[in-house]
This record gives sequence, structure tokens and C-alpha cells, in this order.
Amino acid sequence: MDLPLIFALVSAFAIAIYVLADGFDLGIGILFLLAPRDRHRDLMMQSIAPMWDGNETWLVLGGALLWAAFPVAYYVLLPAFYLPIMAMLFALILRGIAFEFRFQATRFRRVWDFAFAGGSLLAALAQGIVLGGFIGGVPMHDGAFSGTAFNAFSLLGLLCGAGLVGGYALLGAGWLIWRTEGAVQVFGREVGRAALILTASMMTLVSAWTALTVPEVAQRWFAGPQVLPLALFPLAAAGVSVLIGRSLWSRRETRVFQLTIMLFLLGFAGLVVSLWPYVVPRHATIWSAASDDATLRFVGVGVLIVVPVIMAYLGHAYWVFRGKTVLEAHGTEEARPAAPPVGRRATASETALHLC
Repeated sequence: MDLPLIFALVSAFAIAIYVLADGFDLGIGILFLLAPRDRHRDLMMQSIAPMWDGNETWLVLGGALLWAAFPVAYYVLLPAFYLPIMAMLFALILRGIAFEFRFQATRFRRVWDFAFAGGSLLAALAQGIVLGGFIGGVPMHDGAFSGTAFNAFSLLGLLCGAGLVGGYALLGAGWLIWRTEGAVQVFGREVGRAALILTASMMTLVSAWTALTVPEVAQRWFAGPQVLPLALFPLAAAGVSVLIGRSLWSRRETRVFQLTIMLFLLGFAGLVVSLWPYVVPRHATIWSAASDDATLRFVGVGVLIVVPVIMAYLGHAYWVFRGKTVLEAHGTEEARPAAPPVGRRATASETALHLC
């Protein structure tokens, strides 16, 4: 049994689930200040209230697995990305505080709006900087990180950050289309197009920049007979992007969210192709960085207990709070505005949230 490979797959699963699960509620935060009315922001925040904190459980699990299963990667990558990781953690704390305080605030409500949106944006940018630094490679000497705290910052990291901002905003827009009605749903349809353009543009730029600046990645994609099968990944991503654009005004309200998940998974698959089998790019593989088998078996027992519990809890939360989100006003359900026609753009008279 190849325990390091199994733990690498479990870690990749936890990271992917975190990006998708926390991505849409970060996306709601990124879009938050663009909503023109306070009651619309109330509905946006209420739509993610039952599950946003549970989504971040996957981030904790991924970090714990990295520490326990791949200690070499942990003590190399953590000092390499201290600054963006700390920025991300403070941003997540800030948006969590803002989430709770905003519902109670009256006088300083707008301050918490900016805190929630700013924390979401900063967290997405910090994650992109970490991703860009990871793809570009981490300097090592004698098995330890040999760079400075500012090595994490690069043009590639900024491009990845912009891409994640767009991708999370697109997930958030898909969530609003799926889980809300009326003016807020139209808002999701409208901003989804701009988010899609930003996401697709940054995916293209990151791919091109990586191929030009990281020879090992270019060798992986463009050398040998694997060129044709690997070309299916960018072609599939382009096709999914086109489908997302065509689905923004579709009657199938879940389609944008589902297709955006598919786009993220294709990007994740491309990342795996570029970096496999390294857990510290070009320095340590999943086998050389892994803990001994006894440690992995011990950690595996915990994983077998914890992961099903997390999945059961979150699955139950999503099931209980399924369906459209509706605000309650003065103890009664707020009247739902009539849903705008789908399949075309609504007119300005049909929604106060029309953007263009």
C-alpha cells in the first residue's frame, strides 16, 4: 500500500473541496459592495450564513495533513509563504467578525460591509500569491528554505490572485443565481459575465506566463507525445467557459455554479499535471517528503474518523438549508419580487440591480 500517495490524494481532495466550498462564500464577499442596496446585501449574506464557517474546516484539515503527513513540505513551505498566509488568516478572521457584527450593527453597518468585502478580497489575493509562488518554485538549500519572506511575491502570484478573485466571484455569482430570486438573482447574472471574463483571461495569462518562465512546466506540457492528450485540458476549459457565458441567463439556475466547479477542477487538474509528483516543486516529491509509515498509519486512523464526520455535518447543513434564501422582515417572510424573464437581459424597469 502506497501510503504517501494515498495521503497526497486525501490532501489534494481537502484543498480542492476548500477552494470550491469556501470559494463561493468568498465570492459573495467580493461581490458584496457591488450590490446597490442594503437589503440585497442582507440577502446575499443570509444565503451563506448556515455553512460559511463549516466550509473553512477543509482549510484546517489540509494544513493538519500537510504538517502530519508531509513534514518536509510543511517546514519549507510555511516560512516561504509566511506573509501571504498570515494575511489570509487575518483576512478570514476579519470577515468572520464582520459577518457576526454586521447583523447586529446599526450605526457602523457600512464599516462592517467594507470589512466583510475587504477580508474576502484580501483572502483571495493572498491565496493566489501562495499559488503563484508554489508554481514558480521555492528556493531550498540543505533541505531548508533559503529565501526571504518576500520571495513569495511575484508577477505570477499577482496573476493567480486576480484569477482567484475572478473565479471566486464567478462561483459567488453562480450561487446567487441558484439560491436567490428577483433582483439579487439578476445581479448574479449580470456580474457573472465580468467575473467570467476576468477568470478566463487570468487562466490564459497564468498558463502562458508559466510556460515562458518555468522551463520544467513547459517541458511537462509541450515535450514528447503527451502534447495531444494534455491539450484536452485547455480545450475543455475553453469549452466550459463558453458554456458558462451561454448559461448566465439560462432557466436552469444551477448550471452556472456547476460549470464553474467544473472549470475549477480542470484548472486543478492542470496544476497537478504541471507539478506532479512534487510537494515542494522541483525539490521534494510526495515520497521523499512523507512521514514514516507508522506515523501515516496513525494519522490515517484520525482521517478515517474526521473526514466522514465533516462530510456528514456539512452535507446535513446543505440539505437542511436547501432551496431559495428569503429574508424575514418584522417576523414575517419578506415578499418575494417577481423573477425576471430568463434567456434574455432584463430591462432597467424590471430590476433595480441591472448593471449595463
